[in-house]
Amino acid sequence: MIHELQLRVSPRTASSKSEIVRHLDKYNDIPAQRIQGVRILKRSIDARQRQVVVNLKVRVYIDEPMTQDYLVPPIDYKLVDGKRQAIVVGMGPGGLFAALRLIELGVKPIVLERGKDVMNRRIDASRIQREGVVDPESNYCFGEGGAGAYSDGKLYTRSKKRGSVERILGIFVQHGAREDILIDAHPHIGSDKLPAVIKAMRETILRCGGEVHFETRVTRLVVEDSKVKGVETATGESFAGPVILATGHSARDVYQMLHDSGITVEAKGIAVGVRLEHPQRIIDQIQYHTVLGRGDYLPAAEYNFVTQVDHRGVYSFCMCPGGFVVPAVSEQDGLVVNGMSPSNRGSHWANSGMVVEIHPEDLPEQYKLYGDLAMMMFQRDMELRAFAEAGNTLIAGAQRMKDFVDGKASRNIPPSSYLPGVQPSRLDLWMPPFVANRLRKGFKTFGKNARGFLTNDAIVIGVETRTSSPLRIPRDNELLHHITLNGLYPCGEGAGYAGGIVSSAIDGERCAEALATSIS
Repeated sequence: MIHELQLRVSPRTASSKSEIVRHLDKYNDIPAQRIQGVRILKRSIDARQRQVVVNLKVRVYIDEPMTQDYLVPPIDYKLVDGKRQAIVVGMGPGGLFAALRLIELGVKPIVLERGKDVMNRRIDASRIQREGVVDPESNYCFGEGGAGAYSDGKLYTRSKKRGSVERILGIFVQHGAREDILIDAHPHIGSDKLPAVIKAMRETILRCGGEVHFETRVTRLVVEDSKVKGVETATGESFAGPVILATGHSARDVYQMLHDSGITVEAKGIAVGVRLEHPQRIIDQIQYHTVLGRGDYLPAAEYNFVTQVDHRGVYSFCMCPGGFVVPAVSEQDGLVVNGMSPSNRGSHWANSGMVVEIHPEDLPEQYKLYGDLAMMMFQRDMELRAFAEAGNTLIAGAQRMKDFVDGKASRNIPPSSYLPGVQPSRLDLWMPPFVANRLRKGFKTFGKNARGFLTNDAIVIGVETRTSSPLRIPRDNELLHHITLNGLYPCGEGAGYAGGIVSSAIDGERCAEALATSIS
């Protein structure tokens, strides 16, 4: 007999299956000796009240052995040798999932990635942290796995209406991710585990007859009669076929290339601000309503804040409990920060982007000269200013949170997870006023809503600018190809159609489906 039950239990009870069995024996009248197995199907934490509880959906096997069924069945990828081919530019989640979906649909993917493979990227990322040396082709933004590979691996998305989130998570599990990501309300692989999963996905592409070319930067689209026929690379090599363009949100040279080639692009809104870092114990105390923090059975606490200030959103973004702040630079003369967290979320710090919504019409007058590239240039200038204020180093400017709100200089900065180091800086003065002023007001609101959140034990680190693409590449709503160029499928976060790992993966699959239909 198999029963599926919804339970609300203490964190201790939820911590192990033996504790769940004891709970079922005591409160659900299911004798422990009759329970042959328990499988957790869904898990979420409810910390809205002082008594924190865990919601579980469990499958209980009574008087019969527990089966080893899959929560999401694996996909059988077939060989595509000799099949029609398509080009996938970029190997972030959009490109990876596009390539895998093409294989399912009987199309051979030729994947072109400007950066290095995911393991060698680790060396280049370490050089940024320890030496301040930036390889413009291999860094936290560029290379196999894209910006998510070494920035966190969070898999929470609200983009459920465009595709199956469960399917995407199942593919990650099939390639080595823990099955917990199919269970947890806010799934997370971790920056230490995700690279091995990405490598396994690449091996599937190669095993099925696809191609992967690293250190291959695309510099030109080959266009004939308003149709994309292929691409050329920096080495002069050409690849033929329709193109899925999945270059990520930081490929400014690609945006410039498209614009200079007369290919339609449009400026779009982004969000910019700072990376806010607290000691994790403070967030635990706030979110779990006790000075004892998370105790022995709860994970590092998360938060999510949003408000409106002067008709623009101010909100937390990419919250990393038990994480680290990292230099997410892709150019030697800029400074931009991001957050990451390992699978155990075990550091002493919690961080998130705290950002202000910016529309193209909000920009100062001088940016209007750049037309559709205006938002990209504004984003770039913020990073140049942060670098200059840091003395042309990656030792980032930082200010205590309450000092930022009060307009005061911070004479010293508490310890930070940011490895290159932080130094006192008046971010409240040198950031654009329409950003800094909204952040101040937003922080005050968040401090009222969560007592203890607005504190000088927290610091703001500047700047956070790479929250999304600064432009959109317009495409047909149904066919997904570029509105004026057949054969070009702008894809994922870099094209302005996604906002994270899972939504980019979903969009990659949709672009692959549209492409396969067009050549069938």
